[in-house]
Amino acid sequence: MTVPTPITGLVLTGGGARAAYQVGVLKAIAQIRRDCGEVAAPNPFPVIAGTSAGAINATALACRADDFDGAVRSLCEVWENFHAEQVYRSDSLGVVRTGARWLTMMSIGWVIARWRRARPRSLLDNTPLEGLLTRLVSTERLQRMMREGHLKGLAVTASSYGSGLHVTFYDAVQDIVPWTRSQRVAVRQPIGVPHLMASSAIPFLFPAVSLRIDGHTEYCGDGSMRQAAPISPAVHLGGERILVVGAGRLQEPAGERVGSSEYPSLAQIAGHALSSIFLDALAVDVERLQRINSTLALLTPEARAATSLKPLEVLVIAPSQRLDDIAAKHLAELPLPIRTLLRGVGVQGRGEDARGAALASYLLFEAPYTRELMALGVADTMQRRDAVRQFFGWSERAAAAVPARTAVDQPVARAM
Repeated sequence: MTVPTPITGLVLTGGGARAAYQVGVLKAIAQIRRDCGEVAAPNPFPVIAGTSAGAINATALACRADDFDGAVRSLCEVWENFHAEQVYRSDSLGVVRTGARWLTMMSIGWVIARWRRARPRSLLDNTPLEGLLTRLVSTERLQRMMREGHLKGLAVTASSYGSGLHVTFYDAVQDIVPWTRSQRVAVRQPIGVPHLMASSAIPFLFPAVSLRIDGHTEYCGDGSMRQAAPISPAVHLGGERILVVGAGRLQEPAGERVGSSEYPSLAQIAGHALSSIFLDALAVDVERLQRINSTLALLTPEARAATSLKPLEVLVIAPSQRLDDIAAKHLAELPLPIRTLLRGVGVQGRGEDARGAALASYLLFEAPYTRELMALGVADTMQRRDAVRQFFGWSERAAAAVPARTAVDQPVARAM
């Protein structure tokens, strides 16, 4: 009797320009898949979930679920040729209208607002991103991919500033009942550009987006905020094994990092806060699943049969290098008006002398930086080629060269 292939889910986390790393990982997976001759199925990920910039990559993949290799090539073309002006206004006038005005409001805004009604919504104007997304994704094509059986479900997440809830917007082939957990809800809707604009609206940097939730309008921002369980949406959509691609290091190497005795700038504080938003929830979620898995292993077969918890295999691929350090080498590639604006909050220097590079790493939508992150994603994934093959159950063809193997992730439990 043939054992059915588990439904594989893909989870792409947030991180602004850092999401270029994810595209490198996907590029390497596509290559490994071809090397193994596993190209009969057009899409290795029937279930896809994404957050923030990861939601954009996820939806672009889902829109071309009938051609995984083509979808990856399309994403590579975008990220290899990125410029900041494709995501946010980086010209002097655009920066003055948003960033400079926003910083002014922080200092003397209470005076100006009384007679000018000045209400800047964010540090940057990301209107150009809407145009890019309109060309990159299509709600109609998403519906077609599900009708034709290439895609079982897609989920993107956002966070409501009004209610404080973490909201997962999803669409699926099957009639999945929306789930509700503490401080998080699921809403079934056709996924479109507004959902992606909201999911990728990094707090303070990009403006909130209005979305309809249960018949009323709520303003939503980046889905990484208050995201307690990043893997959960893929599981609810039917994923039985999950590949998670992060956009930052989940563990720091051993040894003491050199700190600074100087008072932190606004840029350093903002970068630290964004790292907490984008990275910490994923690490906690994976650790929680591993603990549950260890507990299940201690139970008797009868006790395991009596619980609703089931093993869930999860493979996590995350950067082997600190993306802040890579960003520090590329600060000069930001448009001059943006560099000037960021200098005002403490982003300065270059390389080892850089300050505030963590904040800049989320905004560096410039090809030299995104290409380096993509190359790192390819290298990290190829280094773990055996782990990827084992996860998918692919057999290596004799003609393919196999790099050295690293440790394989242990399966973790299904508990969402």
